[in-house]
Amino acid sequence: MPRIPLIEDNADPRVADVYHALQSGGHKGFPNLYRLLGHAPAMLKAWTGLAWPLRNAAKTPRGLRELMILRGAQIMGADYEWTHHAPMALAAGVAQEKIDALSTWSTSALYSDVERAVLRLADEITNGPGASADAIAQARSHFTEGEIVELVLTSSFYACV
Repeated sequence: MPRIPLIEDNADPRVADVYHALQSGGHKGFPNLYRLLGHAPAMLKAWTGLAWPLRNAAKTPRGLRELMILRGAQIMGADYEWTHHAPMALAAGVAQEKIDALSTWSTSALYSDVERAVLRLADEITNGPGASADAIAQARSHFTEGEIVELVLTSSFYACV
């Protein structure tokens, strides 16, 4: 339950512009997070300016990014994020058993080396103070520098929610 009331999608022309951009992109509805951020329309615009490319223009596989988001949500106890991204992870091809076993990823045989590298980044970024040199080196064996930037930004960004 938000601590700040949600606004209507047409409360401010700048908020309505974001809503219409969502609709034209095929999205249904206006997420509650955006209704909250709509109290500060410039912040909503800045937020979506990073959120949408992270979601739709990243080169890294969506399923890996959704695993990172879910792991961060799990660590932080972010039910809102978990509720919204668990279905997205499934839609991106992540098996339900991997979602269910996420809290034991480091010892579970379910996860590939690539998934382990991504989940290690998520753990270190979420728990702070950031990804270690070893975690980046592990990721580097699977990803380009640009892809590592995408992954670090994804994990960091979703920790803001």
